[in-house]
Amino acid sequence: MATEFLNTGDGFKRYFEILPALTDSEKQATFRIRHSVYCEDLGWEAVRADEMETDAYDPQSLHCLIRSRASGDFVGCVRLVLAAPGDPLAPLPFERTCGETLNRSIIDPAALVRTKIAEVSRLAIVGQYRRRRGEERSPGIVQDSDFSTADRPRFPYMLVGLYMGVFAIADRYGLEKLFLLSEPRLARHLNKIGITNERIGEATEHRGLRAPAVMDVRHVIDHLDSLLHAVYVVVRDELEAAYRTAGDKVELGVLR
Repeated sequence: MATEFLNTGDGFKRYFEILPALTDSEKQATFRIRHSVYCEDLGWEAVRADEMETDAYDPQSLHCLIRSRASGDFVGCVRLVLAAPGDPLAPLPFERTCGETLNRSIIDPAALVRTKIAEVSRLAIVGQYRRRRGEERSPGIVQDSDFSTADRPRFPYMLVGLYMGVFAIADRYGLEKLFLLSEPRLARHLNKIGITNERIGEATEHRGLRAPAVMDVRHVIDHLDSLLHAVYVVVRDELEAAYRTAGDKVELGVLR
């Protein structure tokens, strides 16, 4: 266990594979995971006959998937919602949800270069991978005990891998600021493990209390500790390999 603790990159590669969702079938896999978590497990969205949870922001998003190496199944996903290509000033989801409570003296998303920002959204991990006590009502969570000592219960490879995927994709496409609407507890835990985020407004009711935060892409990547950085390198390289395989068909994560 101590060896695995010191080699989190190798540990991630042993259990999981990460890839950008570029094809229709890969995107459908993300929608099925989201349906399983958001519609069936949590009841946050209505159950749908096609068992795929989608919304109006998916066409302007970069999607990412994690696959279990043991089963070959896709078991987690996340997306980055970009500014709408034809209307960059159109609000991102978090701007619609908490626009009235944002502290624009800290940062004003509307005043930024909109092509340089995105929102981390629809992170979901399938039920069998988040069945610890306290995780049942969250799409994905991290606890202090995950990062305590070399004999900790387990390293949260999936959640860390998804966040490292978010930053690798953001860096690849030149995004500078990522916004997040999350439980205050999750934001605090992310800060504790080195995924630095700053709260930028009051909490609002949205499937429980959620507060907006901002993350600086370059700062987070440059200040990752050794545990997270080892996973980041593996995730970045796996994503880049997938993009190279897709070749010149890739434009902002979409197959042309």
